[in-house]
Amino acid sequence: MSMNSPLISVVSPVYRAEGIVGELVHRLVQSLSSITESFEIILVNDASPDASWNQIAEEARKDSRVKGVNLSRNFGQHYAISAGLSLAKGEWVVVMDCDLQDVPEEIPNLYKKALEGFDIVFAKRMYRIDNFFKKMSSTLFHLVFHFFSGIKTDKTIANFGIYNHKVIAEFNKMPEQARSFPSLIAFLGFKTAAIPVKHAARFAGETSYTLAKLIHLSFNVTIANSNRPLKMAVELGLFLAAMSFLLAIYNLVAYNIGVIQVPGFTTTVFSIWFVGGLLLSMLGIVGLYVGKIFEQVKGRPLFVISEKINFEERE
Repeated sequence: MSMNSPLISVVSPVYRAEGIVGELVHRLVQSLSSITESFEIILVNDASPDASWNQIAEEARKDSRVKGVNLSRNFGQHYAISAGLSLAKGEWVVVMDCDLQDVPEEIPNLYKKALEGFDIVFAKRMYRIDNFFKKMSSTLFHLVFHFFSGIKTDKTIANFGIYNHKVIAEFNKMPEQARSFPSLIAFLGFKTAAIPVKHAARFAGETSYTLAKLIHLSFNVTIANSNRPLKMAVELGLFLAAMSFLLAIYNLVAYNIGVIQVPGFTTTVFSIWFVGGLLLSMLGIVGLYVGKIFEQVKGRPLFVISEKINFEERE
């Protein structure tokens, strides 16, 4: 790390947060100042349709340690995090949401734990301050992801945590188009710990994550991290083939001993429809993987930055 590099970088993706940015920066400055005066706050505006970028620019004007990144369009939360991490220069990097449900006052506790020799310290939200729908959708996301990937996840852990610069350096090397910050960090390994933290209600506005978006994310992350759906398709196909073979033997025997007098037209039609639907489903699963391969080989950038504030030109 450079001698001029800050001790701590904070990266936070911003979307529909014009009423939150000022309070977020104020509390971050207070919390980080209790550790060091050498820090930077990188706020990544994910093409928010409100005045979030204007608020970021205003805070950056007041304090050069507040840095703004404006993406050219809405890429998504995990791509916005990746954009911020590509510019973070700190020895330690904190990733957190902008809605203040991740409590800035917990950063000193995360940093203190990291100094015990850990490269990654996750924040565990033991008691989530969310409505029933948000909790249910989060639980469903983890269940769907676990079922299709076989990877066990901890629903109390999200993006909030502190990461050593070497962890972030390795993260920045991964070019996956289907991005999920927690799953990519989990792949890297390193010495990891987790501590319980407070979780707060959203400071203002409403979350942009819907149940449909969470399910879509779970499928994307599954396809990017696991080939289990393909294995399940093979297993289902083998099972149905075995059942069909046994059913064919039964029908042959039953016909010869006179149990079946007239072959069943309805059974045949339903069998054709069932097998046809199953084949289309299998092709769909394979198509999803092929589609992800197509997206990856195009080699397009993960994000496009249209504007930066308080960064040096070489950055």
